[in-house]
Amino acid sequence: MLLGLILALFAGSLVSLQNIFNSKVNERAGSWATTTLVLGMGFAASLIISLILEGKRTFALQSMQPWYWISGMIGVGVVICLVQGVRLLGPTFAISIVMTSQLGFALLWDSLGWLGLEKVPFTWNQLIGALVIVGGLLVFKFGGKSATKQRVEEHSSYELTN
Repeated sequence: MLLGLILALFAGSLVSLQNIFNSKVNERAGSWATTTLVLGMGFAASLIISLILEGKRTFALQSMQPWYWISGMIGVGVVICLVQGVRLLGPTFAISIVMTSQLGFALLWDSLGWLGLEKVPFTWNQLIGALVIVGGLLVFKFGGKSATKQRVEEHSSYELTN
């Protein structure tokens, strides 16, 4: 379990880092070029590493449902939406919404047993936990001005009146 926690934390840091890089590429290249670059580089890197570590087993895809192959196309949607969300909302708010959405949909799909997942019974504690996260997101975004912003505004208005 500890290894799973560490890997999940590391994945979260990598997603945040990737979104920062993606937004910087998007400033220069546009959303579709960014998506192509991100997924193309990811394909090249994963193919090379897989061939080195797994060899021919890389292409052994027995008993896979054909509709699982669309996950790469879903990745296009993920990258394009994230790049635009970060551009329009800023990194912290956009990623907060993404994480909340991920949690909500994972809860839904687990509870319903969709997409080949083992059905996990829904509990009120899960709903309360998700709502607490949504509440935290709302407080984060709309919780008022920071002390620094308030001091800057007070200082600016003081200078204007004197």
